[in-house]
Amino acid sequence: MTTVREPFVHRLRSALLGTDEKPLVFLGNFEVEQRWGGAEPGLPRVALTAGDAMVNRMDEFALLLAGAGDHVVLKAAPDPDHLAHLESLGTTLPHLLIADRADPHRTVTQDALDSPALLDRLAGLAGRAAILAHGVSADEEELSARTGLALAGVPAATCKAVNGKIYSRRIAGELGLRQSTGWTCENVEELDAAVEQARGLLAAGRPVVLKDSYGVSGKGLLVIRDEIRLGQIHRRLHRRAERTGDRRLALLVEEWVAKTADLNYQFTVGRDGSVRFDFVKEAVTEKGVHKGHRMPAGLTGAQVDVLTVSAGLLGGRLAADGYHGVAGVDAMVDPDGGIYPVVEINARNNMSTYQTGLQERYMPPGWCALARLYPLRLARPLRFGEVRDALGRWLLRSAGDTGMVVQNFATVNAGLRAGAGPADGRLYGFLVAPTAAELMEMDREIAGRLAAAAEGARR
Repeated sequence: MTTVREPFVHRLRSALLGTDEKPLVFLGNFEVEQRWGGAEPGLPRVALTAGDAMVNRMDEFALLLAGAGDHVVLKAAPDPDHLAHLESLGTTLPHLLIADRADPHRTVTQDALDSPALLDRLAGLAGRAAILAHGVSADEEELSARTGLALAGVPAATCKAVNGKIYSRRIAGELGLRQSTGWTCENVEELDAAVEQARGLLAAGRPVVLKDSYGVSGKGLLVIRDEIRLGQIHRRLHRRAERTGDRRLALLVEEWVAKTADLNYQFTVGRDGSVRFDFVKEAVTEKGVHKGHRMPAGLTGAQVDVLTVSAGLLGGRLAADGYHGVAGVDAMVDPDGGIYPVVEINARNNMSTYQTGLQERYMPPGWCALARLYPLRLARPLRFGEVRDALGRWLLRSAGDTGMVVQNFATVNAGLRAGAGPADGRLYGFLVAPTAAELMEMDREIAGRLAAAAEGARR
């Protein structure tokens, strides 16, 4: 395994296509796990939540991952003032390909499939570019077939196979990598045995967590602290199996272990089986839901060594199982400083993937950065110009300065619908400062300014 510092998008093209000369067509089809796991029997769906409109406008993250000469498919045209902000920072934007029509409950790929003019434009790129999706499902395979554009990644069946949490746990065990105590459940009988073991953990005061194999962003994750609740879920899953006659499951039961930090590290698997360690960041999470990343991660050299060795082992196994492309791994630091190097593998783009170009362009050596979302409650659409004015001196003016780049503006107004009343939005920002203390001060002030702007939009 090698560690390299060339621009990430160049490395990505070379790893996926064998050349840096062929452009990519980026598709930000976030939460593709819903397509992979749609027919998989996991936790009762009442435990899940939905936010399709917001998630589907995360497609705009691809705008700052793509390089000059690449193409990005979007559900709608970006705010022109946001594009002007990015260009003022010296960003060379990719070519934009906008869907003919957009449905908030469809992914960008599904919109593209319903856009004749866009399909024609994509077909015109056949042989000269390749599709790079957030993750490949049957939808992206259909888009490839209908346009003649090759997929830069592996087929949907391979993506699904290596992205389940059951796969992650199984190969980590085979590779001898440290994990929390736990069990995989691919049928009701395995669930019965796991529940019996979990009762022992609960009796000892050790919580457990049930996880859907294809859950994402805190969905399909249920922390259990007493045997009564465990019994309730156990019985519900049994009743479903009896009602449907389907005894299959796609679940994990694991001990909910103590931790002091969540981590995300990434490596890239090339078509030739090579594995390159990209980075490690501290993940900011809340109740299992991703909120952002801190950089640098603040790890010791020995802790980073554990992760780089783990990346090499995991990458080698993914390559052997037919996968190439980006892989992100969630990990944890225990209270004694030890590392759990595999909580789960995401063999697809990750939130941290979309920050790489921003780090390279706007984070000077030795500085600190924070990528995070700011929740906003809006009664009317907020224009980028209003956000620019609200941020004032904290909007980044040039590379090498302290400030924030607005990484995704489309999610700000994604929840609003005419006549439906106030809705939640999110602004995603990438903040850079010389020290962690300055970074946190800037973060607090930005949060206040954005909250005031949102309040003004409700009046």
